[in-house]
Amino acid sequence: MSGQPVIVDTNVVVAGLLTGNDASPVARVLDGMLAGSFPFVVSEALLAEYRTVLLRPAIRKLHALTVAEVEIILTDIAQNAIVLAPVASPPAPDPGDQLLWDLLGADPRLLLVTGDKPLLQDVAMQGRILSARDFVAF
Repeated sequence: MSGQPVIVDTNVVVAGLLTGNDASPVARVLDGMLAGSFPFVVSEALLAEYRTVLLRPAIRKLHALTVAEVEIILTDIAQNAIVLAPVASPPAPDPGDQLLWDLLGADPRLLLVTGDKPLLQDVAMQGRILSARDFVAF
């Protein structure tokens, strides 16, 4: 993992929580966030999205955590994160990912770690978008 600051997409956080393989790239990214092992950035909107998705009934059924346990995880993430204000940016490949694009726009050094194929394939952001696997090898 790099010392360069990254944004971790919600899908990586959720996958890291759900995987049964502690050595998987998504688990390593989530564990690194919780331990503060690398610099990562969030916005208030991204933290809210983490919470919303982790508390969806279908996701809760999979991870079997209580609301209080999810809140503890989110608090640990927030305590280790760099909080940035997003800036208006060009449209994201998927409108649902605009909050990530706006956060990327806050600092040209930021990278995005995601499992979202359209984002990984976006030519305009090539070099700034990494899979969890590529990030842990970075």
